Amino acid sequence: MSRTDAILERLLALHPKLIDLGLERTLRLLSEIGDPHKRLPPVIHVAGTNGKGSTIAFLRAFLEAAGKRVHVYTSPHLVRFNERIRLAGKLVSTRRLNAALEYCEKVNAGRPITFFEITTVAAFHLFAEEPADFLLLEVGMGGRLDTTNVVEHPLGTIITPVSLDHQQFLGNDLASIAAEKAGILKRGAPAVLARQADEAQAVIERAAARLGIAPFAAGQDFDGCVQDGRMVYQDEAGLIDLPLPRLIGAHQVDNAALAVAAVRHFGLPVSVEEIETGLARVDWPARLSPLTGKLRDLLPAGAELWLDGGHNANGAEALAAALEQMNRVRPAPLVLIMGMMNTRAPEDFLAPFARFSPHILAVTIPGEANAWRADEIADRARSCDFAAHAMPSVRAALKSASAIADARVVICGSLYLAGHVLHANGTPPT
Repeated sequence: MSRTDAILERLLALHPKLIDLGLERTLRLLSEIGDPHKRLPPVIHVAGTNGKGSTIAFLRAFLEAAGKRVHVYTSPHLVRFNERIRLAGKLVSTRRLNAALEYCEKVNAGRPITFFEITTVAAFHLFAEEPADFLLLEVGMGGRLDTTNVVEHPLGTIITPVSLDHQQFLGNDLASIAAEKAGILKRGAPAVLARQADEAQAVIERAAARLGIAPFAAGQDFDGCVQDGRMVYQDEAGLIDLPLPRLIGAHQVDNAALAVAAVRHFGLPVSVEEIETGLARVDWPARLSPLTGKLRDLLPAGAELWLDGGHNANGAEALAAALEQMNRVRPAPLVLIMGMMNTRAPEDFLAPFARFSPHILAVTIPGEANAWRADEIADRARSCDFAAHAMPSVRAALKSASAIADARVVICGSLYLAGHVLHANGTPPT
């Protein structure tokens, strides 16, 4: 076990509940280490159900193309915890990460605090120490009571599409969940909204009105679409003709448009040319990414291998839409190598793929006690009339998939599975 893993294991044991939403413990520890959350560079705070990480990846690409130093905080990580904290463009070094975690552990002195709370405090400590022009801050869960919501005066806030997820913590209906997400809105901070379901839109707009904010909303104040192989963005200031983003799928055009809207509405120092550069350079692993390396070598030459970390029904819908686009260019038999955490129903995830008649090869996510077993996923898939088989490992599933000529193989269902795959493939995020 590495020193970082040993520290993280100790931090996991500080609170009996892994998720316990609230700000009191976070504010207490922040105060004890000098309130670093009050000494951050300008913050763009991002909440939502899907697309948070991709939207942040686009913003980071735009700002870095403009020569800006950008801190980034996202979760979860895929392979190494360091991926959650990017300091002025680079993943935090293990030495600095360990020092920050151990400092917060020492000051906390064994008192109850969740893993996400104490590690977020450590991230704020690092962000306050290292000069930067901006901090892109992703909400962990919800918004109102999320640990990141201690930032009182963000430069701006973004809410990506809201859908049903984490109902046991955020509420059983869309309105309740949208109200939690809207908790990041702050008086005096402009807000940009992705296109929302009517119920969620109404809740967010009411919350914004109470704070005196007029949200800049997709479908009303701006829009982005694909025309003739290009991305066209339009708002009240005019139309911009842009290249398609490097990230694949119609949902990534929506995420890119949301990031462009934030650039314009927040008045960020980014030119159209720098947006174009960012669209070409943007990188966000395990979001319908082509996979090369050790695992790809297990498939024959005519096959494709893709990795996607979408893990809820909306993520599955976006993945299915992207695969449909791919089929228009090259029709191919679809193989889904699928592993999932047991907080979500495999049937809901699989529903959008019925039209492809895919082969389902189910795997158990290694090292995850709360993962569905491969045989459970396969049984549930067969109950929905999918052809499904349980596999002992991803490598075994790939070898099985290699028997299907010219297949399009997609490993999907969980970011935890995606992290395992990147590690096994020898291609961790950098």
